[in-house]
Amino acid sequence: MRVRTVANLVWQLALLGLIAFAVLGIRPGQVSGFSMEPRIDSDEYVLINALAYRIGSPHPGEIVAFRHERSSPSVYLKRLIGLPGNRVSVDRGVVSVDGRAIDEPYVRFPDRRSFASVVVPAGSFYVLGDNRANSDDSRAWGFVPASDLIGRASFAIWPLSRFGALL
Repeated sequence: MRVRTVANLVWQLALLGLIAFAVLGIRPGQVSGFSMEPRIDSDEYVLINALAYRIGSPHPGEIVAFRHERSSPSVYLKRLIGLPGNRVSVDRGVVSVDGRAIDEPYVRFPDRRSFASVVVPAGSFYVLGDNRANSDDSRAWGFVPASDLIGRASFAIWPLSRFGALL
């Protein structure tokens, strides 16, 4: 009898977890591409918290998921760098926000190019891939409208060797 009780408990917990995912707005997504390496690899699965920005605001440094229709109706993951009103500049690969260079320990593959200084307009965000040398991001196509944000990429779930919080 004890084995049956444990099996029932496991089944109930799994069902509760699926319901929590649906209710809390957490959805899985498979990454395609190399722009967020080394933190997120191509073919990795992550959880996206779709309620994060309905109950709170995005913060610099977070990995955001958003719709991007310039290339296709795809979902992109990028690092949030600039908020509305911020002046963002990239000088020989060094990213500055409002005149201060930001610490970016997550960038292992830098891009030494420079880009024009821009002010992030109201209702928009400036995003960059962690793999700066191989990323299509705000440097190329501009700002991400707040209305295109889907949520915060919060957790890596597969493969198990990558399991853990995304920082």
